[in-house]
This record gives sequence, structure tokens and C-alpha cells, in this order.
Amino acid sequence: MSSTDTIEQPAESHAFQAEVARLLHLMVHSVYSNRDIFLRELISNAADACEKLRWLAVSDPALNADGAPLEIVIEADPAGRRLTVSDNGVGMTRQELVDNLGTIARSGTRAFLEQANAAKDAAAGQDGGAKDGSRLIGQFGVGFYSAFMVAARVVVTSRRAGSNEAWRWISDGQGTFEVAPADLADAPARGTRIVLELTEDAKDYAEETTVERVVKTYSAHVPVPIRFAKAGEAASRELTDGSALWAKAKSEVTKEEYAEFYGNVSGQWDEPALTIHYRAEGRTEYSVLLFVPSMKPFDLFDPARKGRVKLYVRRIFISDEVEILPAWARFVRGVIDSEDLPLNLSRELLQSNPLLETIRKGVTGRILTELGKLATSDAEAYLRIWEAFGPVIKEGLYEDPDRRDDLFKIIRFKSTKSGDGWRSLADYVADLKENQTRIHYVLADSPERAAASPHLEGFRARDVEVLLLTDPVDAFWVRTALGYDGKPFQSVTQGAADLDAIPLAEGAPKPDAAAAGAAEVAAVVAFVKETLGDRVADVRSSTRLAESPACLVAPDFGPDKEFEKLMSRSQGRSDFTKPILELNPQHPLVAAMARHLADTDRTLVEDAGFLLFGQARILDGEAPDDPADFGRRLVHVMQKLMV
Repeated sequence: MSSTDTIEQPAESHAFQAEVARLLHLMVHSVYSNRDIFLRELISNAADACEKLRWLAVSDPALNADGAPLEIVIEADPAGRRLTVSDNGVGMTRQELVDNLGTIARSGTRAFLEQANAAKDAAAGQDGGAKDGSRLIGQFGVGFYSAFMVAARVVVTSRRAGSNEAWRWISDGQGTFEVAPADLADAPARGTRIVLELTEDAKDYAEETTVERVVKTYSAHVPVPIRFAKAGEAASRELTDGSALWAKAKSEVTKEEYAEFYGNVSGQWDEPALTIHYRAEGRTEYSVLLFVPSMKPFDLFDPARKGRVKLYVRRIFISDEVEILPAWARFVRGVIDSEDLPLNLSRELLQSNPLLETIRKGVTGRILTELGKLATSDAEAYLRIWEAFGPVIKEGLYEDPDRRDDLFKIIRFKSTKSGDGWRSLADYVADLKENQTRIHYVLADSPERAAASPHLEGFRARDVEVLLLTDPVDAFWVRTALGYDGKPFQSVTQGAADLDAIPLAEGAPKPDAAAAGAAEVAAVVAFVKETLGDRVADVRSSTRLAESPACLVAPDFGPDKEFEKLMSRSQGRSDFTKPILELNPQHPLVAAMARHLADTDRTLVEDAGFLLFGQARILDGEAPDDPADFGRRLVHVMQKLMV
């Protein structure tokens, strides 16, 4: 490469627009911590120049008469501390060099500088400020100036397609720039060459490994091939081929290509369980290539874990920290490439951008649609996804109420009828029993404990299905969900069971003729209620039980008992709602209590009442409220029976 240090023809000296001078001052004084951005911006500009030539050559083929393939070449010179970015795109005239590199469009200039200063202030106060500030570059068309973060001097040589003139632009970023004619022998045949004379602390950017890292991170999929060359060597090698898998038609991509891309974008070794590839067209255009993994990542439930979807704008990588998908879809990996989003908005501005919100809604809806299709067409494949990510998807029932109806279609449950399989809410509603008006569920910390709950006995006797909810999020969404298909959700441990209207299943035990009568049961209930006092909110008989003598339930409008326990563990609360003790009027023990009460043997009945209360607490996973008293009464009853 010929030297650009001296200009043989007269040069015009220009002062930067005032706002540009201030901007360059900010750049030089390192407001932005992520200096990699400069190369992304120069590559983006070069790709735009190539795309512009491609478009202009359609109507004027002479502009690309040589037919040379469009490309970007990055040349590194570690010894000379130089980095050169060249393209054979449309190039610039003298006036375009002055206009494009000497001024910023008035609209947005002040806003950029205000945000840049705000980023600088934030950087002074906390580490994250500078990082966010780096995303401001390019927001208002100032990406080129990021070169001065790493360069003491920038030399731009450009020749407009179809022109016999070439021009050179030179600046050290100190307030002025020069423009002069360039020797055609020392200029590109067409396009632009930018030479950065790197500062001492930026010399690593002239190293091959650094260049390749930055290109692979930010510009691996720009629509123009990128080649790398070392200064003084004729040979060059390809860094990127100008392709993006998501830009291809789905029919043109093989399963192997999808698998390879999934491994690159996700960093995982498993095969994707579901691939979602499409292009949205209309008022907002974007391409989507997403994958649902088949294996659960180790940090899936880490509160600090962020989504793993990469956001691109016109094939330029922008960020993988933007919340494109809702939290319940954080297991999804892949890329979304927008045609319309502005480059380099700050993360906060990008997050609230209405175009991003449109993309978010569209992509989220498509994920739900594709999961629903898979659940219908290949239930076995879908259940593998559900078993890996079901608890996360259910978070959407609580956090994303607008999507609740769609989520209900793909959510699966264990139940008293599911066995080793899973049930959908549609399956549940299809099997409703005569006079059943609610969807019943039980909360527990494990499927085994849920299935062993005495609260299920009356439902089993009537063959009424009960959902077994054992994930922590279940306790939250059932409190806010209004129901499904017009059927409200009802905990089996909350309020009255209202099972009298549902007939007993064939083969279920019939009422015991030796059971206590209604008046006797009422007497036992009243006595136990008086005995327990303010330990309980109420004592009542119930059809909820079939085999056990007693159980505890929450009041009709109180919180579910399992939810209360969950809150107590997370918040250290101890102010539980007083439970209701329900007695099984068909149980022999209740009949025996009625007989002893009639015989005025109230001491034994009192002990039995306290023991039933303690036993019910144990079955609920709690200790008796007074373990010493519980043990004393148990010994007393055993002595009475054994002596």
C-alpha cells in the first residue's frame, strides 16, 4: 500500500461542525468503554456502500462494469500500528466526504450529545454507565466518528463509482479536517479505503486475532463477504461469506445446517427439539431463527439469568441483553434480525421502542403457535420439551396474563388420572363428572405428597380428577387465573368441597349404616370446636373425606394452606390464617367419639379432638402446635385402651 502520510496536491482545510468537535472530544476521552464498536460501525458503513452500489447498478450497470464481487477487506499492520478497512462499494465524491464526515445532520445532534454526556455522568458513578454509553454510537448517524476512540489519525480515500476523480479526507480529530484530490494510482478503483493510525493503547486492533474476534462477534452475517489480509502479503483469507442462515428460505436449509448453527448460537451440544424459522413481512419486517433446546441448561432458574436470543439489525449484531422474549421463554435460543430498528439505540431506549414491542408480540405469538402445533402433531416430542421447561413456561400464567389463554393450550399437568403421562386442561374438561362445575387442584411440594393428601379421598370416591400442582409457581398463577373454559379453579384444601351433588363412582364404599347420626355428629363437632377454641377458625363435618377421620382446610376466601407455607418460607411470615378442621361423619372414630360423649366421658373425647387436630397438621406437613401436649394426650388415650 502506498503511503498516505503526505499530500502532494493542495488541500482544503475545514473546521468540523461545532457539535462534531464536541462529539470527537467525547470519543477521544473514552466515554465509551466498549471500543470494539468502532470496527462494527466501519464494517456496517462499508456494507451499506456495497448494498447501495448493488441497488444503483440495477438501473445503471456501468457503475459495476468490471463485475468484481462486492467485498470488504480488513488489512492489519501490527508493525506500523495501522488498521485499514476497504470496500468496493459506491464510494464518495468530494462533497459527500465533506458532508458525511464533517457534519452531523442537525436533527438529532443535540439529542445525541445530551445522551452521550448522560452516559459519561453515569460512567463516573457506576461501572454500567459506560457500557450503556457505547450503544449510543451510531444512534444519530455518528458511527464513523467512533474510529477516533482508537485512532490518532484517520485517512479516508474514496472514489465514486463511475467517476474519474478520487479524494482523500484526513483528520486527527482535533477540530479540523482536510480534503484533497487523491492520485488515482493510490486510490481504490471504486469504493472507500479507511486507514486508522492506532493509538498506543489500541494497538491490539492491528492484531489478526483481535480483528477476527470483533468481526465474528458483531459482523459475522453482514450481506457482503469480509476478508482479512496482513500488510505486505498478497494473500487474504475469508472471515465471513456474506451469508446469514436466517435470511435463506426454510426450504433451502438442511437439518445439519440448522444443527450446526444452533450449536454456535447456543453454546450447547444437544440437538434442538424445535426449530422456528420464518420471515415476517408487512409494516414491520424481521427474520427469525429460534431453537428450543432438548436439554435443560444448568442456570435455567438463576434469577440473574438473561435470555439468549441475539438481536441483529440488518445483519449487524446489536445485543443479546435486550429482553426480546418474555421471561417464561428464556430457554429459547437463536436470532432475530430487524430491518427497521435504528442501529445502536441505548438498551433502555431500545427496550421501550415500539418497533421492538411489535416484534416481541409477533415472535412470542409464533412460539406459542409452533409449540401448540408440535403438541398436536407429535405429542411425544412435545412432552420432552415440557418435561425440560414446563415449570418455566408456567411462569407465563402469572407474569403474562394476556397470553394466559394461549399458554393454557400447551400446558400439561400431572393429575390423579394421568398415571405416568400428562393431561391437558382440554382433557380435564372433557372428563368432567355430572354436576361438576370446577377444576379441582391440590398444591404440594412433591407429586408423592400431593397424591397422598387425605383431601383427595372424596374426589377419588366420585372419580373426580384433581390436578397435582407441585411447582412453586403453581401457588401463584392459580390465585390470579379466573379459570379455563368457563370453569373456575378450586383448591381441594380450600373452602367447602361441595361434593354432595356429584354421585359416587361405581364400586365406591357406601355410607356406613353404623355411622353416627346427624345429631350425634353435630354434637361431636360442637364439642371439638369448643375444645380447640381459637386454634381453629371452625370445625365442621364434610364429604371431602372417605377414609381419614379428619383434615385441615383453608376458609372459603382465605389463601390456600400450601401457598401460606410457601410465603412463610420466602418471607419469614408466621401469621397463618386459622384453619378449619373437617371431620368425616362416616368414620368409626367419629362414631366412637359420639358414643363417649353421650356417656359423658368427655375427657377421652377431648383428647381425641386434640389428637385429630395434631394428626391433621402432621398430614399437612406441619408439627402439632404443642408437641408436648400432643404426646401427653396420646399416652393417655393408649393407656385407657390398653389397661
